[in-house]
Order: sequence, then C-alpha cells, then structure tokens
Amino acid sequence: MPKNFTTNLSLFPPNTQEIQLDEKWDFVRKKQKNCDENNPADARCGDNWDHVALDAEHKLVLEVVNGKRTEENTELLVQKTAERLGNKAPRLITSDEWRAYENAILEAFGERRVPLPTGLRGRPRGPFFVPTPELVYATVHKTRENGRVTKIDYRTVFGTEAQVQAALAESSCSRKVNTSFIERQNGTDRNRCSRKVRKSYCFSKDWDVHRAATCLSLYSYNFCWSVRTLRRPDGRPGPCSPAMSAGLADHLWTLHEWLAMPVCQLE
Repeated sequence: MPKNFTTNLSLFPPNTQEIQLDEKWDFVRKKQKNCDENNPADARCGDNWDHVALDAEHKLVLEVVNGKRTEENTELLVQKTAERLGNKAPRLITSDEWRAYENAILEAFGERRVPLPTGLRGRPRGPFFVPTPELVYATVHKTRENGRVTKIDYRTVFGTEAQVQAALAESSCSRKVNTSFIERQNGTDRNRCSRKVRKSYCFSKDWDVHRAATCLSLYSYNFCWSVRTLRRPDGRPGPCSPAMSAGLADHLWTLHEWLAMPVCQLE
C-alpha cells in the first residue's frame, strides 16, 4: 500500500445531513422494447437502472443499487443507505415521485410498532412503521409542457412545512427542495462511463460486467474525482473530492490507491 495512502476511518459513518435519491436509466445488450419476455436469456437484458443515494452537501455517493426499477431495489437502496448512516435519519431527504420511496424510507428510518392485542375476533394487525419526529422527506414535482419543464413544486411527505424550511435554512447547498445535485451527478457519471451514454455503440453487452463498471465508476468518483464546486474543509486551495469534502480523506486519491484499499480494515 502506498505510504501516502490516508483515510479517516473514525469518521464513518459520514456526517450526512441531506440526501437526494434518484434512478438513472441505461440498458444492457438491447433496449427493453426489443426484449422477448418469453425468452429466458432476455431476463438479463434491456432496461437497467442505477438507484443512487447522494450526500447533497458533500456530493458523496452513499449507496448504489444496479438493476431493474423495482420496489425491491428501491427498498434495498434506502435500507443500505440507512445502514451506512448508522440508521440515523438525516436532516432532509428528497427524491422524485417514484412511489416506492415513501414506504422504503418509512421502513428504513421510521419507528416499528407492534399493536397490542385487542381481544376481538379476526386476524390481528401486524407490525407497522410510523415516521419519527425528526424524519423529514419531500418529493419534487415537475410540470412539463411539450417535453420541457415549466414549473417545479414539492410535496412534504414526512415532517412539517416548518421542518422542511428549517432544514433548508441549515443546508450549505440548497435553498429550495430539489434533486438537482443527484441529477448533476447522473450527468457526470454518464460522462465518466461511456456505457451510460444515451446514444452510443459503447453500451454494455453483459449484465454482470455492467454492474461491475457501475460500481467502479460511481464509488471511485468519491475519492478519485475532483469536483469543481467543492472546497477543502481546511480552506487550503487545490482539488477537492467528495471524500475530502466529507472529511473521509486528506488528498485526491489515484485510482491505484483506491483499488489497493483493503476491503476489511484490521486493527
């Protein structure tokens, strides 16, 4: 391992206060309209989605789930994100209006309750989740005309309007409810990984290779990519990666350093 290889393991989980969730479309081998649902070989072809959770303030990719756009993959994304954050709800969560997010966020960051027996006949109610007082989640609604966005609103799903405004007042990057940072990261990833370009001959031909390339691109971005709009926490000039902004690294890593980092840290 290189001698200058440094990371601050004591800062895990990262101090994330604002999460943005989104799904980015791409495809493997051929587009979904050309797949035959009766052909088992086409089950690993067609539309594919990167489900991504982003720390909006530090531009840090927290979690990635690659696969079909399903409720199961959405739940997996949110659950793994919660685990990375020590199951502590951030100050604000925002997403688009994909219906699977609401239940996934409630189960990951909410409070599980088991109803008491009622003594009445019939099947008893099973365990359920309720939002905690600190859980704040809002969705972005875009109005389109002729294919262009003409208006952007939002809806508060969990929490109150006062909590949303308080979270925005404390945010270092957002002044309104938005998903612009995760959408910008989607564009960056398409630029970094030619497999994700919308119209290209470079699209993936193998499902497993595509998933591996997705993880390589998105996770190396955290440590090896300099983000122009980020500044180092210590105020010094120079390039700053999302990991540096979040305090997880003290310099911009090379790809070799990142690949050489042990998966398991031994004390």
